[in-house]
Amino acid sequence: MDGCRAAEAGSVRGATETCANGASEHLVGREWELTEFERCLDDPDGPGLVLVRGERGAGRSAFAHAAAERLAARDHVVLPLVCVRGDQDRPLLLALRAVTAVREHRQATGRQPAAGRADLGAEVLPATERRDRAALADALLSALPHAAPVAVVVDDAQYADAASLDVLAAVAARRPTDVLVVTSVRHTTRDGEAGPAEQDVIARPLAGGGGGSKTITLARLTAHQFAAMAARWFQAVPDPALVECALGLTRGVPAATRALLVQWSRQDAIRIADGHVFLAAGAPVPVLPDDDRFLRALHELGEPCRTVAAALSVLWPLGRTAVALAAESTGLSAEETADGVRRLVAAGLLDELPGGDGGPRGWTFRIPLVEHAVRERLGPLERARISAAAVRALWAARDGATEQPSAIVQEADAETYLPDRIADAGVLVDRDRAAAELTAAAEALHPDPEDRGMLRWFRAALRLVEEPPARELALQRCAKAAWFVGDHRTARRTAETILRDPSDVLTGETLQEIASLLVVATAAGKDWTGLGRLGSARWWERLRLPPVAAVPAQALALCLLDRWQEVLDLLAPTEELWNTDPHSRIVPEMGQAVGAMVVQGRPDLLARLIEQPPAPDLPAVSQYSMTVGYVGQLLGAADLSGVMALLQARTMAPEALPPGNRFLLLHLQGRWDDALVLGRWMVAKDQTFAPAPQHHLFVARGAGILAARGKTASAARLIAAERGAGDGPLEVFLDLADAAVLRTMGHPDSAEQTLQRGLREADARGSVYGTDELAASLAVIRAEAGRPSEAADCLRRLGDLAGRTGSGRTRLLHLVASARVLGQGSGAAREMLHEAVDLARSRGQPFETAVTLAAAARDAGLPELLHEAYELYGETGSLLCRFHTRAAMREAGVTVPGRKQATAENEQLLATLITEGLTNRQIATVLRLSEDAVANRLSRLFARTGLRSRTEVVSAMLTGNPLTAADH
Repeated sequence: MDGCRAAEAGSVRGATETCANGASEHLVGREWELTEFERCLDDPDGPGLVLVRGERGAGRSAFAHAAAERLAARDHVVLPLVCVRGDQDRPLLLALRAVTAVREHRQATGRQPAAGRADLGAEVLPATERRDRAALADALLSALPHAAPVAVVVDDAQYADAASLDVLAAVAARRPTDVLVVTSVRHTTRDGEAGPAEQDVIARPLAGGGGGSKTITLARLTAHQFAAMAARWFQAVPDPALVECALGLTRGVPAATRALLVQWSRQDAIRIADGHVFLAAGAPVPVLPDDDRFLRALHELGEPCRTVAAALSVLWPLGRTAVALAAESTGLSAEETADGVRRLVAAGLLDELPGGDGGPRGWTFRIPLVEHAVRERLGPLERARISAAAVRALWAARDGATEQPSAIVQEADAETYLPDRIADAGVLVDRDRAAAELTAAAEALHPDPEDRGMLRWFRAALRLVEEPPARELALQRCAKAAWFVGDHRTARRTAETILRDPSDVLTGETLQEIASLLVVATAAGKDWTGLGRLGSARWWERLRLPPVAAVPAQALALCLLDRWQEVLDLLAPTEELWNTDPHSRIVPEMGQAVGAMVVQGRPDLLARLIEQPPAPDLPAVSQYSMTVGYVGQLLGAADLSGVMALLQARTMAPEALPPGNRFLLLHLQGRWDDALVLGRWMVAKDQTFAPAPQHHLFVARGAGILAARGKTASAARLIAAERGAGDGPLEVFLDLADAAVLRTMGHPDSAEQTLQRGLREADARGSVYGTDELAASLAVIRAEAGRPSEAADCLRRLGDLAGRTGSGRTRLLHLVASARVLGQGSGAAREMLHEAVDLARSRGQPFETAVTLAAAARDAGLPELLHEAYELYGETGSLLCRFHTRAAMREAGVTVPGRKQATAENEQLLATLITEGLTNRQIATVLRLSEDAVANRLSRLFARTGLRSRTEVVSAMLTGNPLTAADH
């Protein structure tokens, strides 16, 4: 969660080269098959012939390369041969090439042919012409060197002639010390069985190779294997959703997965957050380029296969009906279409879907990514025409207007198929019915967090609607849908389109909703200049909007800019304009309550709003928005008990909260692993927006989690990525988090300056919100620097805030900071810390309680509290805090539990700091050790794990692997 970054192009290229070149040590997903091959080589009675089979893209060539490396390492003379299309029509060509390769090898090594065989070429060519297999076999045997065993590696043997394969098999049988490795395509059905037509095309000619044979079948990648490939590729742990998406698009075919990763990287669809890799929000499915191996295979088939494949890329979900519709929509005959389907199946581009009557119930593309690439190459008119055929067939079946009903096969996504086809068909089908069905389908998907089609269908429906009132309603749907799927730019543009020329049928309530959407979409895009314009009355006066819509929207813009005094000044004299009904006053009342809390430190107005039950006639969506807003304020005040009480009173599950609120709740609950999982997703998907005054709270708390786990550099990057230009919301929480990182890195002076800057900016805007944490941290820094009078100034400010707000958090901060300033041994400090411990325990927040217990153990002379602090830090996974607590326990003579676990945590923390890019000196500062002690710990880490360098440690950490070398 170190600020979202795209995958670096250099690292992606490097991983691509490694995978594509097939270096054996990086052949991800083929470990079992390579082990089987090694066993064949280790067995003195092992097979002389190894047949490697797999479908197109299974990695046969890469495996052959890896096999050749292993053979060479065992002192075999490796002779690689590659067959190409057309070789099968030239008998004994491959055998002739094998003889030639052996002779060239002997000449290169300076070995002369055996006596009497000097004119070997003159004998071989005539034997080849008369197709004398025995003579070719004898010639090859005579040419083979005797000093070392030979390994002939034949790639793409599906193109080889059968006579040559017979020769090679015979030679392998007569030379038991040699090895023949042959790879060939073996397309399988969806159930993994070979198609009957090609089952023995390669196996039968090689069956006579005495000495036994071994067939190794290269299976598709599992989810675990693909995750390992992606981790090595991006040097980050892949998100499970990315793995699921990739396997859904590629079916685990290695070449397809590599092509997908390349295209995702090229179109900037990858986001890396906190060492985890995600797909960017709204990332489209990539389109494979023309030179991709799968598209080349389709192109080589020619017509009618290409036309049939294009039609089926749209129609295949209709099962058997798809063939008839393909013929109808392309102008091909039924026979041509059927022939095209047969050839596509034989080429491994299509799979038959077995039916209950023995015949196929349909056909599907073997690799959905190829299907997508074929469909995307259709022109808009062609795609619309084919889609219209599908829509009419499905509508006719639904209406009972045909004797051959069309149904969507279970392998397709029945929920999205028809709406997608209607959207593509456009005006070629009934406009009214199409618009109605698209709207209904989109509403059924609401809120569509995975962006499966809601926004696209609403837009397609808009293009079909002609009546102005209906178009305006469709525009509203588009604006809201864009907001829900995270397309803030579209939401903003569409909302402004509505507001600039609203129709008379729109109510003030609706206009207020659209105006609010415009404001929050502008803020979510961090366009603070544009939001500043929306905060002025002049901007709204240019629109024909009633005050009940304009005033709350203007106030909302000011709220999001953290200009709370202006909010109060705007709302107080205009109450009669906006206080017209429960819905219209939601935003203004919240603005007034939060403004009073931020500017004056008065939480009473907000408390009254929270206690009031919602108006019974208020729509459910408005009640939800109100509750979410109240929860956000309570989370900002770190009032965990208040949040849970409100959720219980409103019968809302925590899981129903928006991601930002859920993250802050998990943070307070100490469920930091869950919080980080959610937080990484939020960063990667650009879902971190929260309204002021909690605008930067997500980043600050996230950075706090990272720093507590030793990820100080990641925390600093996260904070830096969130910094604005100064015209947005206040950055007091960023200043707080930044100062904590600076202190950890041994820069207390810079931390003090950062805290002072935060307080100055808050004072300049008349805000007290969040300044309690700044003042408490500044007081501690000044006390540790030996400046108690300056620290006392901070305490006075903190005490005043505690009295005004009545906040338990502020009271706790005041007690702990005051005790620190008074110093160890002070009776008053001891009393304060006793009260602080009781207060912290009553608040039920593990990390906050642990910090308080550690402070009491240090400043009140209560070392027995370290055990409890240690366990609470463990609950939150705070490795760095646990490390410092262990040191404090040893210094106080308190037994540290779980020696083995402590050792493992120390190594994990050290590896984390190395991965963060810290030098030994910086690590020493963070751990509060000497540089020599750090060097010794690093040496022990290398010795135990077998890792040999910092680079290997970093690689293991970034790819989610255990801290052990690959061969340990």
